[in-house]
Amino acid sequence: MEHFVVSARKYRPQTFKDVVGQQAITNTLMNAIEHHHLAQALLFTGPRGVGKTTCARILAKMINSDGTEKEDEDFAFNIFELDAASNNSVDDIRNLTDQVRIPPQVGKYKVYIIDEVHMLSQAAFNAFLKTLEEPPKHCIFILATTEKHKIIPTILSRCQIFDFKRITVKDAKEYLKYIAKEQGIDAEDDALHIIAQKADGAMRDALSIFDRVVSFSGKNLTRHAVTENLNVLDYETYFTSTDLILENKIPELLIQFNDTLSKGFDGHHYIAGLASHFRDLMVCKNEQTVELLEVGEDTKVKYMEQCRKASYEFLMKGIELANDCDLKFKSSKNQRLLVELTLMQLASITFDGEKKNSSHYIVPASYFKAKGITPIAVTLPKNEASVVHKVADPIENKTEPSAGVKPNVFAQQTVPKIDLKPDPKRTSGLSLKSIRAKKEHLIKQMEVVVDPNDLPKEDFTPEAFHKAWKDYIKSLDQKGEKIMVSILEMGKPKLHGTKIHVEFPNESLKIELERAQFPLMEYLRKTVRNFDLTLHVDVNEEVAKKYAFTPLEKYEKLKEKNPNIELLKKTFGLDL
Repeated sequence: MEHFVVSARKYRPQTFKDVVGQQAITNTLMNAIEHHHLAQALLFTGPRGVGKTTCARILAKMINSDGTEKEDEDFAFNIFELDAASNNSVDDIRNLTDQVRIPPQVGKYKVYIIDEVHMLSQAAFNAFLKTLEEPPKHCIFILATTEKHKIIPTILSRCQIFDFKRITVKDAKEYLKYIAKEQGIDAEDDALHIIAQKADGAMRDALSIFDRVVSFSGKNLTRHAVTENLNVLDYETYFTSTDLILENKIPELLIQFNDTLSKGFDGHHYIAGLASHFRDLMVCKNEQTVELLEVGEDTKVKYMEQCRKASYEFLMKGIELANDCDLKFKSSKNQRLLVELTLMQLASITFDGEKKNSSHYIVPASYFKAKGITPIAVTLPKNEASVVHKVADPIENKTEPSAGVKPNVFAQQTVPKIDLKPDPKRTSGLSLKSIRAKKEHLIKQMEVVVDPNDLPKEDFTPEAFHKAWKDYIKSLDQKGEKIMVSILEMGKPKLHGTKIHVEFPNESLKIELERAQFPLMEYLRKTVRNFDLTLHVDVNEEVAKKYAFTPLEKYEKLKEKNPNIELLKKTFGLDL
């Protein structure tokens, strides 16, 4: 078996021009070398697999090259790589500083590449400070790390920092296409795009995934093979799901979700991908935002076709529901049911159902169709206050029904149309304005527009009046209106002709009786059959003295009735 070299090593860039996605940094380093502005301590920081160590090696070769060396010269004796993850002690740094003093035997510079420099111990950092600040002229330090925040500030201040960025999906896909061409592999554009997306900005990861998929599918790299090998949901899954949602096919949608779960995919992954799919459809709605869609050319055509079927309102509601499900997924006790409910809600966004509240018919048209009757909407002129509906019947042209034939009740039927628009003058039943309006209405009911001479005005005795008063109080007591009963019993009525005078000790009791006077007066007038009766409520503070409210007033009342209570209190030393 021949020795296999992975693509990440086989296609490692040898010059700055071959480095993918880091043009700003490579151009800066090339200009610094050309103009002799290269710092003696450099810090390369950024995510994994974006070219930090590769750029350090290329830089080490370039600064030692003078054009006279051989093509395969790698200046191995001038480049020293130290893995700080396993050589992080003070002794390791001391050995390095001892080597720094020896000048290079070949070339101009000795380059020390310290990878994963954030793994150095605190003591090692401190031992490295002086050498890093004032290195010999023939020495250059290149530090590489993925976690810049773990490096102490005194080290950072002595270095020229270069921040490497993630490789974009577009750049990674183009480089994979170049490698596929070099290896004679027929790769679909969407297949390479999925690999680039799966790499998440790391070129080394993209090359590793590429080798793995090529081993699975051979020389023909298809999208289906990539999705099957990487265990990712294909675009087709979400295209099909969206079509089923737009067509309101809930059973088929649930079956498709079940098939997705049976393939080993997580429901959380599915619903998050569906939200991203809706986002991509929303992006396609505007020509200016289409460039934000990171998919292959073939898939982009499908997105453009499906976005025409979905409205803005549907996509916004769909993203909201899917995102809400995404947030609740981890805390849900029944995660599958949560996703299924979300899918049913999504499929119901564009579902109207039976339009029972038709804008043209008060009774649904389906009712008349079931009876074999064709309804026809007839609109009156604008100056009319209502709209009527004429219902046509197959026998409506007959002027008289024949013998034994029951006349059709639907013929020439007119139905007034109810105006469902809210009346701006209407008020809530709980508002103060409505309560005031109801009271005014009750007052107006007392002022019935009837000839006063037609109302009964019979004579009655005081006994009959007082009996009617007590009977009304008894009826209130049976209804459970205890407060009004106590108020009426407190104010003893005095009759002067047809005028009823009632005195109360305070204004509050007067107001309460005036509020409840309408049913009282109606009852009294009807009982004694005299509609000239009127009620007059007065406030007399002297009356208040007749009633005991506080404990002291009650004690004084009891003492008036029985003076021995005072003797009893003093004898036994009682207190109120």
